Amino acid sequence: MNVNDAFIWGCIVFGLLLIAKTLGGSFIARLPMSTAMLYLAAGIAIGPMGWELVELDAFEDTLLLERLAELALLISLFTVGMKFELKKKDIRWRIPVQLATYSMVITVGLITACSMWLLDLPLGAALLLGGILAPTDPVLASDVQMADTTDRDRLRLGLTGEGGLNDGTAFPFVMLGLGLLGLHDLGTNGWRWWAVDVLWSVAGGLALGYALGHVVGRAIVYLRTQHREALGSDEFIALGLIALAYGSALLCYTSGFLAVFAAGVALRRIDNPATPAVIANVAEPADKPADKLAAELSPEDTRATGSQAPAHMMQQVERFNSQLDSFAEVGMVLIIGVLLASVQLDMRFWWFVPLLFLVIRPVSVAIGLRGTDAKPSQRRLMAWFGIRGIGSLYYLLYAISHGLEANVAQQLLSVTLVVVVCSVVLHGVSVTPLMQQYEARKRRK
Repeated sequence: MNVNDAFIWGCIVFGLLLIAKTLGGSFIARLPMSTAMLYLAAGIAIGPMGWELVELDAFEDTLLLERLAELALLISLFTVGMKFELKKKDIRWRIPVQLATYSMVITVGLITACSMWLLDLPLGAALLLGGILAPTDPVLASDVQMADTTDRDRLRLGLTGEGGLNDGTAFPFVMLGLGLLGLHDLGTNGWRWWAVDVLWSVAGGLALGYALGHVVGRAIVYLRTQHREALGSDEFIALGLIALAYGSALLCYTSGFLAVFAAGVALRRIDNPATPAVIANVAEPADKPADKLAAELSPEDTRATGSQAPAHMMQQVERFNSQLDSFAEVGMVLIIGVLLASVQLDMRFWWFVPLLFLVIRPVSVAIGLRGTDAKPSQRRLMAWFGIRGIGSLYYLLYAISHGLEANVAQQLLSVTLVVVVCSVVLHGVSVTPLMQQYEARKRRK
């Protein structure tokens, strides 16, 4: 099938899935399945394993697929960041931070050891696989994430924050793996990796993203409330801030993923009631009476310039970004379904999946959450819902585009896709009943 026909069928399937999500979303939510499972099945059906309507190759279409996965991650990370209204010193930050640091390091170490033993990978490739598979996914984990900023449940908060942070904290391990394979400069005795890829990348990304989110958000609110300017086009705030934070972070050699997440957190805090407001008085232009100016403003603009301006802006930006997030999820899971045809199955991969989900993830969560106030039931669910998805695919494509050897790349591709597909199915089947039981126990207590 030629490229034009593949594009046409891809558009048709994409449109049908979006309509099906709208028409049957509430019904699917009550079933022991997720919408991602529907998208995955559709991707397999239209790919080489099904009707052969669309064909993609992770090695020939690497750059395209890498950019699509990158874009999907950025949209999702910004959406996740905007769900947080916690104060900087709130003790509940410990849960996602420890999951994204302590648990991340333990997960990478255990995956590396198991990959060398079970898959016969050299140290560099094994460590690279650890960096690829360690981060949980912010795109596919929406069913276990915070529903809104008022949600203070530690389970949802922990999984949401972990998904937003650990794509950035996994990056140094990906670069270390590439360095050990001779594809990245680690510096003498690894000094460059420690200084740039770890310390500067993480700290610089968070600081830069937070500063940009704060400055942009404050500037827009100030112009709207003090001068009644910068009205409309709230959708561009999300897109503009994502692009600005990511591009600036890459230019400064910091983590773009952490910068986008931090920008979302900072923008959300503009709407925090505890934050001193800049909207005490609305200045009127001297050449126009207040009543005449108000008459020229639409009801939408009036809400955008009054005392509720920050909340109004957050509502508009969040609605638009959540829609973008849904589009990204549909497209990327379809791609995973199509790519599944390129997997070279090996029985060792099937041993690796239960090892990751039933041993490595629970052990890393149990150790990583020590000292936090998460309850045992919450810890157990966090241990299970270590959902893998678009982040793992992105880092794999990133490694391939940086010259990963073909036979190693094929092996990592097969392992990664098997893990992601199993995660979509296993976590998709279990999320509804497990979360319903969890919420029921909360109500009884």
